[in-house]
Order: sequence, then C-alpha cells, then structure tokens
Amino acid sequence: MGVTTFTITVDGIRLAGELHLPKEQKDSMPVVVICHGIPAGRPANGDPGYRPLAQSLASDGFMAVLFNFRGCGLSGGNIDLDGWCRDLQGILNMISTRPDVDPSRISLLGFSGGGAVSCKVAASDTRVNAVALMACPAEFSFLFKEQELEEIVARAREIGSIRDDDFPADAKAWLEGLYGVEARRYIGQIAPRPVLIVHGTTDEVVPVEHAKILYEAAQEPKELVLLEGVLHRLRQEPRALDAAQDWLDKINKMEEVDINA
Repeated sequence: MGVTTFTITVDGIRLAGELHLPKEQKDSMPVVVICHGIPAGRPANGDPGYRPLAQSLASDGFMAVLFNFRGCGLSGGNIDLDGWCRDLQGILNMISTRPDVDPSRISLLGFSGGGAVSCKVAASDTRVNAVALMACPAEFSFLFKEQELEEIVARAREIGSIRDDDFPADAKAWLEGLYGVEARRYIGQIAPRPVLIVHGTTDEVVPVEHAKILYEAAQEPKELVLLEGVLHRLRQEPRALDAAQDWLDKINKMEEVDINA
C-alpha cells in the first residue's frame, strides 16, 4: 500500500489530505471518501485518528481519501459546516477526474457531523454512488443550542477550530448554516443509491433515536445497524467499522448489479 499527500483549494482555503492506495493498483479503482466529525477537542497525543481505517480500506482494494475539512487538522480556515459541504464537493471534483478512479464507484463514509455533510452533498451530487453514516445526527439543534451560541464560538476558538479573530462575522448566521446541514431533510433524496446507517444504542452524544429518524426518512435501498452498548466514537469500534467495510464491499464489488439503475 502507498500513501500520497495532496492539497486542494476551496473558497481560497487550503485543504490537506492523503490518498491511501491499494498495493495492487488498478486502472479503475473504487473510492471511499472518509468524512470526519466535528472536533470536540484538540487531538490527543498518539491518536492515529482515521488513518487505520484508511489503511484497512486500501488493503481491501479501495482508494481511501482521508482529508481535513476547513478549520480542522492541517487544513486552513475556520470551522463552518456549510463550507464543509463545499469542501467535500471539492474533494469529489479532484477524485472524479483521476484516470485511476472508477467514477461510478465513489462512496462516502461519514462520521457524526461528517455524515450529515455527506447526506447533504450526496442528495444533489450523483457522482456519489453510496453513503454510509456512522453515528450521524438527524439535525443539530439539540447539540448546538442558539441560547449557548457565545459559549459554542468560545469553545471552537479554544480547541483551534476557529482561528481568525473576526470569524464568524455573523455568529447567528454561522449557526443557522450549521442547522441547514440537516441529514433528515436530505437523506430521502439519495435513493436509488444505497444508504447504510450505523449507530450505537448507548451513544452519549447523538441519541440512537436519530438513527431511527434517518432510517425512516431514507428511501430504499437502506440498511440500519444498531450496535448494542456502543458509544459515539465509532471509528474506535471494530464492529462498526467491520459493518461499514463489509457493506462497502457488497455495494462496490458486485459487478453484476447496477445500483444506479
């Protein structure tokens, strides 16, 4: 397996990422774009993040795309979920034109807030062939309350997700942009492309009821996996990652089935 770093620019903001490539590279590889969640704090020392997942996907024959949304990690800018949607579209622009990519097999694997972004983008971007949602909120108002806006902005500054003193120019509009990335509003528009929803029954951040709301709002083909006793950080839960990777295998490696028919 090999790793190639890349940068792209969206809205004048530099985004940093990695391509994790299979050991045996082919002319037309399936792709999984990993979309991380909203950071709750600064990365812990020694935490490999999503890199082991990207390596596992690459070992399974996928090109795995690992990148930081604006305001996170090595990418520039300030956290802005509406902007995250444009970031993801920029990644799709880059990937879909590569000669070694099968443009009919580009899947999104979104965690928490990254899942909500995946839903919104996939609803209107048919370059996405499948979406797997991991601990995805149906909406955000329960988690980011308008009456706590000052504290939300202060916390984002503290952990380094808001870096510029003059951002956001309009805090209420910034929060409304976050509210607009509402997975339950968009998930029904992804069909006939398949959707997987994975959630822990004891998720302490996004209650499991959100998974049930999303499943009801989604159209077929859809699948719901509830993991008993599992918390929010599904990137650290082998059962969740196995469920997602098995599903991605099934969707992307059944050549006799045209899932877009």
